Amino acid sequence: MQTGTIYAAMAYFMWGLLPLYLHLLKPVAPLEILLHRVCWSLVFLLLLLLGRRQWQWLGDALRNPRVLGRFAASALVLSINWFLYIWAVNNQHVVDASLGYFINPLVNVMFGYLLLKERLRTGQWTAIGIAALGVLWLSVLAGQLPWIGLILAATFGTYGLLRKTASLGALEGLSLETLLLTPFAAGYLIWLTMQGQSGFANGSDHMRALLVAAGPITAIPLLLFAAGARRIPMSLLGLLQYIGPTLQMALGVFLWGEPFSQGKLIGFALIWSALAFYTLEGFWVRRKQAALA
Repeated sequence: MQTGTIYAAMAYFMWGLLPLYLHLLKPVAPLEILLHRVCWSLVFLLLLLLGRRQWQWLGDALRNPRVLGRFAASALVLSINWFLYIWAVNNQHVVDASLGYFINPLVNVMFGYLLLKERLRTGQWTAIGIAALGVLWLSVLAGQLPWIGLILAATFGTYGLLRKTASLGALEGLSLETLLLTPFAAGYLIWLTMQGQSGFANGSDHMRALLVAAGPITAIPLLLFAAGARRIPMSLLGLLQYIGPTLQMALGVFLWGEPFSQGKLIGFALIWSALAFYTLEGFWVRRKQAALA
């Protein structure tokens, strides 16, 4: 369990610091960053599979239309999430992006209720209601819905739902997703190069090295997360997941000086209160069940 905690914490810590890396790529268009992230992730994952001699699953997966369809859907949702996050970071919306990952746990709960027919306790409904008030307050304050956070939460929640019911493990699933996306990504990168618009071809050696590094920077935290999730309880994993958006928000406010008014603080405080209530209620229910057992 101690090892699992370290793995999961490292994954969330790396995700929390991801805006620092993306800021270094600011001269490159967000779409091109996404395409390099896909292609170099596949290279890294194939090397990993080669080292582990873990190929047996691939033939079966490629011959199964149902598996291909499900992972094509999860790959599409994940690419939308990645693109919007990259765009948000490089357009001074890191705080707005962090909101998406703060409310993502409650989006997962709602998906479980609406799509998996899971029953919600009164405490869980209360937490969702408090978070909804926070989103409503931020919407009134800005004159529009906090669409960046909501889309990030919805796409990552959908991705989690698709992967929850998938037949492949973390490494195999991520490899298949990037394999399905790579022909489109590589084709568009070749087109950009032929048009003279490639940040990779026209950039410095330093920029090219940063783009190549997108492979391990993308894949390693996902693999650490999968290894940690198998070793620790969901309650602990739920607490650790707030490391990422907390670090992201701190970078946006304190390093890049993004606006964080008192009004926005009230909206975030409502959402944080909802998360705290949801987490504590879950602990209380599990301890009560353990005592009864």
